[in-house]
Amino acid sequence: MLQYLRDSFRRKTARRITKEYPAIIETLKLENEGLIEFANWDNPLVKRIEITQSQIDFFRQFISKGDLVIDIRANIGDTTVPMGLAAGKEGTTLGFDPNPYVFKIFEINASLNKDRTNIIPIPCAISASEEEFYFISSEASFANGGISPTKESIHGKFICEQKIKGVNLAEFLERDYGSQLDELSFIKIDTEGYDKEIIKSISDLVLKRKPVIVAESFGASSDEAKMELFQVINQKGYDIFYFEDFDVNAKIRKVENKEEMVEWKQTINIYATPIESPLTY
Repeated sequence: MLQYLRDSFRRKTARRITKEYPAIIETLKLENEGLIEFANWDNPLVKRIEITQSQIDFFRQFISKGDLVIDIRANIGDTTVPMGLAAGKEGTTLGFDPNPYVFKIFEINASLNKDRTNIIPIPCAISASEEEFYFISSEASFANGGISPTKESIHGKFICEQKIKGVNLAEFLERDYGSQLDELSFIKIDTEGYDKEIIKSISDLVLKRKPVIVAESFGASSDEAKMELFQVINQKGYDIFYFEDFDVNAKIRKVENKEEMVEWKQTINIYATPIESPLTY
């Protein structure tokens, strides 16, 4: 009972008072990887994350050693680290996150497992053009939130005064990673309803390079927005699949048409593979 009261007090404090919470570095022993390190965020509003072998194996279906892979809205690195292990030290894993508070934990995760990963943390949002944003949250500890061009935002009332840079992904890659674009194999996007706009902004890149795309169909989005997400991807020559979780054994279902997207009222993940890809099944 006493521990429950302490945890409840910590959660209430995190919702109302802005403070930084440290990383807790853990060592995990996985069946095939052996020992790996992962930093959780000791924010009482954030659930502890545990990297699993089946999660890494999910990404290995699409990512090979030496690939260039991208995680847009990386958070603390819960998907970036498995992606980085799949791409290996000889590959390049770029992780973008605009939240200054969570980014500090992500930087720590990028610094771990350096003998097996090459993760590069980038403190930027992805936008149609280069511009600046505010990061705004409904919680004082910035456990969640989103970007906004003004201080008035649906994301909440807690505003990070440090402005966030937005970059166009295609232009950024051409400028800084142009020599590696032939190895681009995988892009994961998780931006709470903004995913389709990001895909639109990199249309030429997607059409030319045909990476596997993971995106989120945001539960709060309108039916029209969910169907548009399907169309934006499908029209570029992709098959689209619902998947239950980032787990190699997770339930998968092919989404045959845009109307099926509205069957899910909650937030779901989808992945898309080029129609001619041997990974399409």
